[in-house]
Order: sequence, then structure tokens, then C-alpha cells
Amino acid sequence: MIRTVHCRLQRDAAALHLLYSVAGAPGALLLPSPATPARTGGLWKTTCLELFVADAGGAYREFNFAPSGQWAAYGFTARRQDMAPLAMPVPPTIQLTEAGDMTCISVHLPNIGIDALRLGITAVIEEKDGTKSYWALRHGGDAPDFHDPDCFVVQLPPAD
Repeated sequence: MIRTVHCRLQRDAAALHLLYSVAGAPGALLLPSPATPARTGGLWKTTCLELFVADAGGAYREFNFAPSGQWAAYGFTARRQDMAPLAMPVPPTIQLTEAGDMTCISVHLPNIGIDALRLGITAVIEEKDGTKSYWALRHGGDAPDFHDPDCFVVQLPPAD
């Protein structure tokens, strides 16, 4: 059983460093097999760490990070509208480490920008028994919807 999901965030100029930590019974977390780091769709169907980045206005970006090393990035003009692959000249770097009841996924996300941002930090967690849970700092409605603007609760000031 998964007990907690945490994310530590650090901004370094236009880059973000994220450390997602998932704690639970040893062996409970279902992890995808290691894969060649590449843009891949459908990562949210199993264990996947996510980041939503709201820009000025209603536009936002969605990033998916799989423990396998695969990733996805999309841009939206408004809530769930005009989804398009987001150009990533330098892709994110994803590293997985496990120790006892803790699984950590470290992500280096370059070129996120230096302006003030609103973030939604979320995760889809699948356990080996088939249980899926949807983690967010805040869920906007009765059912999990990571695209809900009410989920974007982290206020990140402009980079120094």
C-alpha cells in the first residue's frame, strides 16, 4: 500500500529540478520496465509523475515523467483545449532510485522559462495489486482532474 507521495522542487534559472518520493510497502509500487528515454504517449495509464505549468492567461503545459525514463510534453491553449506536442529541444532527464520503502524519481526539466509560474504537481500511482490512485496538492472537484486550474496551486516567483 502506498502511504505518501512528495515532491521537492528547485528552480535553477530557466530549469526545474523535481524530486518525487513515493513511500509505501516495499514492492507495492508498480514500476514500468526501464526503457530508452524518449517521448512516449499514454504514460499516465500507469505510474507516472506529472507537472502542469500555467502560463499567463489560460494556456498551460503538461509534462509526464515515467520511472522508466520515458516522458511526454504537451501544450494547451485552455483547459483540455488544442492539445499539441510541446517542442523539447532538450528533453528532461529522469532517474529512478529505490531504497527500502521509498522510490524516488528525480527529474531535470530544462527550459521551463524564467517568468512567474503556477504549477500543478500531480502523480498517477499504480500498485502491483491493480490499485490506482491520483495524487495532487489539491483536486478541484469531486473526481480527480489534473487539468482543472484549481489544481495549479504552487506559485513560483520569477527566476533570479
